[in-house]
Amino acid sequence: MSQPPAQPGMAWASLALGLLLMFGITAYPRALVDAAGKPDHIAATLAAWAMAAGIVRGVGFVPRNGLLRIALSGWSSALACGLALLRLYLVRG
Repeated sequence: MSQPPAQPGMAWASLALGLLLMFGITAYPRALVDAAGKPDHIAATLAAWAMAAGIVRGVGFVPRNGLLRIALSGWSSALACGLALLRLYLVRG
C-alpha cells in the first residue's frame, strides 16, 4: 500500500512577501514610477509576478505543471521582487 503524497504546507516567508507587495503597491503606487514620474511597466510587471507567486506559494498551493510550479515558486517570487527593485534602482539613477 503506497502512501499519498504529502500536502505542501504554507510558506510564511513567501506569503509575507506577497502580502507586503500587495498592500505596499496599493497604498503607494508611486513606488513603481521612473525618475520622470511615468509608470515603469517592467518594474510593475515584475512586482505583480512577485506578489502573485508569493501569495500562491504562501497559501500552500503547488501547481502540477512543471513550468507553473517554477513560475509560482517562492524562489521565483524572491527573484522577481529583486529584479523589480534592481530595475527601479537603475531607472531612477
